[in-house]
Amino acid sequence: MNILRKIAPAALACLTAAIAATSCGTTRTADLYITTAAADRLFDHTQPQLRHGSRDTLQRITIDTAARLQPVYGFGAAITGSTCYNLLRMPEAGRDSLLHECFDPQKMGFSFIRISIGASDFSLDEYTCCDREGIEFFGLHEYDRRDLIPILRRILEINPSVKIVAAPWSCPKWMKIGYDNDRPLDSWTDGRLNPQYYDDYAEYFVLWIAEMEAAGIPVYAVSVQNEPLNRGNSMSLYMGWEQQRDFIRDHLGPAFERNGIETKIWLFDHNYNYDNIAGQQDYPLRILADTAAARYVAGTAWHNYGGSPETLDGIHAAYPDKEIFFTEASIGTWNYDFGKCLVNDFASIFLGTLNRYGRGVTLWNLLLDDKGAPNRPKGCRTCYGAVEISSETYDYATLVRKSHYYDIAHCSKVIMPGAVRVGSESGCGDAIPFAAFANPDGSYALVAANLSEREQAVEIAGTGSFLPLVLPPRSVASARWRE
Repeated sequence: MNILRKIAPAALACLTAAIAATSCGTTRTADLYITTAAADRLFDHTQPQLRHGSRDTLQRITIDTAARLQPVYGFGAAITGSTCYNLLRMPEAGRDSLLHECFDPQKMGFSFIRISIGASDFSLDEYTCCDREGIEFFGLHEYDRRDLIPILRRILEINPSVKIVAAPWSCPKWMKIGYDNDRPLDSWTDGRLNPQYYDDYAEYFVLWIAEMEAAGIPVYAVSVQNEPLNRGNSMSLYMGWEQQRDFIRDHLGPAFERNGIETKIWLFDHNYNYDNIAGQQDYPLRILADTAAARYVAGTAWHNYGGSPETLDGIHAAYPDKEIFFTEASIGTWNYDFGKCLVNDFASIFLGTLNRYGRGVTLWNLLLDDKGAPNRPKGCRTCYGAVEISSETYDYATLVRKSHYYDIAHCSKVIMPGAVRVGSESGCGDAIPFAAFANPDGSYALVAANLSEREQAVEIAGTGSFLPLVLPPRSVASARWRE
């Protein structure tokens, strides 16, 4: 008699499953998310099966899990004064729903945000933390205490691993002199830092960090100046590379050291092409060439309003120990097309940064209303937020998630803070730019864009199993799986 006939049906089922698992392996799946330029799939979640054998007919991306490259800290958007204003106009339940949606590690998991030190062009007014002359009058502005700090505290409650980076748009007006002369300057929009106030301005940073920490807000890094070559924003401070070098080397760095401040210092925070200003090309390289200044500098920060990410190749090649972060890009009436911005920005900003040793990306305002507000004269009055809300109801149900929201989410959902980019090679050509990562929990992640107008079938190899993926035309994809 066949021995299997003597086994009870339930036991037989278990035995059959065990035999199958032993001979074929347990069926496992990946989490795959797809957003298309056509918007017919918006963060669409499927679970393709991992395979134990290759399908040789597919294009292949091979991951080298032993080749560990740079760590990655996170992805997110700026929490500006305007973002806080819109969040606080929302009913509490809706506001909390949006913050959970964005920052909860079990949801989109944003973990990297940017704020301004004082006001920016997306604040309710122009101000710094010391508008009365004399550094002894330093204090956080009422808008920051009322709006910014409560929002940041709530975000950190939702996701304590969020890293916060900050930059000033301007020093206090009483510290300014004219760009071309030493005339005191009563203006937010132009001028440079008066050298006689270098020490006071270094103390300004020290006091601001102390105030934020006292409020329960740790600050990972500060840029010395937002867009130091921009002389035309609603709040601006022109700071050429020589001045930034001297300020860091002789004042800011030593002040941080004396006060035991561990917050990192970043250079530049401006465009790849240095705004085509003669004498300012290779701005961060010139500062880092000064070893006395470079010892205080952790890395560089970048925007994409001019030039291309290939600039980062030279930065990493010259100083591979310095961090690279992308900190600002905008969408708005001048450029917005959901599909084009979705795919092109993902390829250029996210993959363009990550594949050049970048460690994180933040885009501009997390939340603006349907009029691009609040905003400031001489600032951007045609920008969109990553998320848009009705200026009439401020209702969660009215939210419109723009392309930047999906670009951020495709990275933050699958690439955990502390992940490491791993080596890889591709047989897919330029149509499918991608990057691969090993997460701290042992899982793997891949983010990719299909730049072509046709569907692309690919196979991910190198982690032990084979993961087949089908990428729709003009789409962004992200996957996470474990072996």
